[in-house]
Amino acid sequence: MISVVIGTRDSEVSLASTLAALVPGAVAGLVREVIVADSGSTDATATVADVAGCRFLASAEPLGARLSAAAAMARADWLLFLRPGSVPGTRWIDEVQRFMQEAQHSGPPMHAAVFRPRPSRSRVTNALTLLATAVGALPPPERGLLIAKSHYDALGGHRASDSDPERGLMRRIGRRRIELLRSRVGMLGD
Repeated sequence: MISVVIGTRDSEVSLASTLAALVPGAVAGLVREVIVADSGSTDATATVADVAGCRFLASAEPLGARLSAAAAMARADWLLFLRPGSVPGTRWIDEVQRFMQEAQHSGPPMHAAVFRPRPSRSRVTNALTLLATAVGALPPPERGLLIAKSHYDALGGHRASDSDPERGLMRRIGRRRIELLRSRVGMLGD
């Protein structure tokens, strides 16, 4: 089972899209909980989270501190960090389960996984994405991050002091320890 963590700020529309995409995972028994780590939204983000049954953590702390606090609250052994507006593709449940099973059979999980991006309408963008992946660039946070809670804790989680805590965590994991899932993720409006 996984705990999904979503950092928000005035994200009611994009959060609703992400939560709707997670419903099949909850029905399948994969998603144990969703924790929304909010930074003082003035729109209906809290209401959307409440109606969907999410745990809601409101804090004026920086993003890294909020994500770290949400991860500490998580009840599942695996964490899936998503941005509001992230919409995993239809096969995401099978891919996440496969990755978790393979990781657990190979000893303590020391790898993480991200989704593939949805193809862009621009051939240039698609070519640049392939090139970046080929040369070992870190995947952008928009692709989500699936990581064992024990591995996350061992790495020190998201750091409030990092200017970009999501990329900072990816750097500490290391590109060679990040698997690219076959399932794709798009952002609301793609």
